Amino acid sequence: MVKAADRAKNPARSSVWLETNKRGRAARGGSGPAGLDRDRIVGTSIRMLDEEGLAKFSMRRLATELNVTAMSLYWYVDTKDDIIEYALDTCYGEVDLAAVVAADGWRERIRLLATEYRRMLVRHPWMSAVAGQYLNVGPYAIAVGSEMQRAVRDTGLPLSRTPSAMSAVFQFVYGYGTLEGQFGRVAQQAGMSQDDFYTDSVAAFREDEQFAEALEDMNEVLDERLSHGSVDEIWDRDFDYALDVLIAGIEVMVERGRAEAAAERGTHG
Repeated sequence: MVKAADRAKNPARSSVWLETNKRGRAARGGSGPAGLDRDRIVGTSIRMLDEEGLAKFSMRRLATELNVTAMSLYWYVDTKDDIIEYALDTCYGEVDLAAVVAADGWRERIRLLATEYRRMLVRHPWMSAVAGQYLNVGPYAIAVGSEMQRAVRDTGLPLSRTPSAMSAVFQFVYGYGTLEGQFGRVAQQAGMSQDDFYTDSVAAFREDEQFAEALEDMNEVLDERLSHGSVDEIWDRDFDYALDVLIAGIEVMVERGRAEAAAERGTHG
């Protein structure tokens, strides 16, 4: 168990969820400022992070938003990192695990988990940048990870291949959701819709002579994408098909494993 003051000494075990003294979950003594609690702190932090991103997020700005002093926050957290960890886990709580558990079969469970994970990353673009900086061992993150493991385990892949299949599916989703979320944020910052931003961006380099030769093999694809529909429709179409490819790949590997096992039994039969 690691105290906040010792985190820098042992980053591999550094997490607010591993602290021995969980202040704010059991306050340090006395009562905190009226009207303030950890849920309110975390909820406001998520809203600020969604609207402004990580770069502008600070304890002082958070305190101003909550109309309290910065020192008031320290009744409930030790550092800004604490808040970000709590915010990360709270966002994992948005994944509809009840729908996943009720789904019929591993294919549908994987699809639902992938879709929910993607939506979470798009709603909260700041998450992608910090997910790898923390252990993500909060209760919601653990619950989501456990359902991912169960879904992939039920595919019929051997245990030794389960982590690999999880990586193929959910690291793809992480990358896809990250790009989708960041694209939306950049378009918003430019004061443009995603459709206008995409159209203008493609036109900008298609009209630049230095890219003419490189685009000869890409023009057909670019034209198809521009004529397909909105950017949201393109995001959905590509995601759904890529997920189909990954699920089909798992099916192929399961059947290959069964065939290899049968051949092995025949050899020693």
